[in-house]
Amino acid sequence: MTPKITQTQTDIVCVCDELKELLLEKNRKYGDSALNPMRIFSKASTLEQLKVRMDDKLSRLQNAQSDDDEDPVTDLLGYLVLYKVALTRDKQERASLEQMYGVHCQEAE
Repeated sequence: MTPKITQTQTDIVCVCDELKELLLEKNRKYGDSALNPMRIFSKASTLEQLKVRMDDKLSRLQNAQSDDDEDPVTDLLGYLVLYKVALTRDKQERASLEQMYGVHCQEAE
């Protein structure tokens, strides 16, 4: 017997699917700039740059500043997903380096 899916579970799936489609569309449109920035002016790490973008979105939410075509909550959620991807990549890279060189690498903040 298949368990009944609740309305909340259905809503979670819909919101996550919408966010996934938005992130994939932006990635197709703008390239991989969030996770692989050009680093022309800023030399900050990818994780640090994502934190700055999230701070900016939080500031806009706090000050109720947003354009009509902008949804800072959705943007913030998107940056949090990208941050999670960057953290995962960072951990994988560190594990690979540790295995290759037999050293312990410091975690990114």
